[in-house]
Amino acid sequence: MKTILFSLTVASLVSLLGVMPAGGGAGAAPLDARTVIERMAARNPTLSSYRARVHVDIRMVSFPFLAPKLDGTSYYKRPDLYVVVFDRMPSYARNFGRLFNDVGNPLAWQRDQNVTFDGISWLGGREMLVLRLTKKIHSDILDHTLAYVDAASYTLEQMEWYYTSGGKITMSEQYRLEGNYWVLSQQHATIRMPYVRAVADAVYGTYQTNVSIGVPGARTP
Repeated sequence: MKTILFSLTVASLVSLLGVMPAGGGAGAAPLDARTVIERMAARNPTLSSYRARVHVDIRMVSFPFLAPKLDGTSYYKRPDLYVVVFDRMPSYARNFGRLFNDVGNPLAWQRDQNVTFDGISWLGGREMLVLRLTKKIHSDILDHTLAYVDAASYTLEQMEWYYTSGGKITMSEQYRLEGNYWVLSQQHATIRMPYVRAVADAVYGTYQTNVSIGVPGARTP
């Protein structure tokens, strides 16, 4: 039972480890979800594509104390292709690749989720616009998700997934300036699910920007 729960938890975690470009925003902070998402998607307007290597360390802090390590490549192509393709996956993670198509892509959130503005909060001393995501088709597993968007830069700073089991996964993100673009640099996740406790860290390597990309096993627009 605990092995199954661990596999489900890692599946949830890996599906969260996506990438999105960052950049500055302008104008007063909007109070509707549609405008927030549009401004998030409009960052780095001259960035048409990228690819970057990513390394993920996962460490369980409860039984069975596994510590898988994953390496892969993150791809982006405007307007809305985001995918991470891992080199090798543990047996319990073989089907995770398809989950990355929509991860980190605010435009894709609206495809299968209802997104509403949930108010203003503060994170690390900065003002955040909070979006609430709920599945359009009822889920017995995921209750809702909260996305914390920086009110100045429109970067996604943190996401929190709340599960019907009482579990929670929190993902925070850090960005860096590389060339002319703000890009995802690191991610840190804490996983607190029934019978499973784990932490994970993802680090992104050098970005190749505005290049032709071919995503293994995926069709690109």
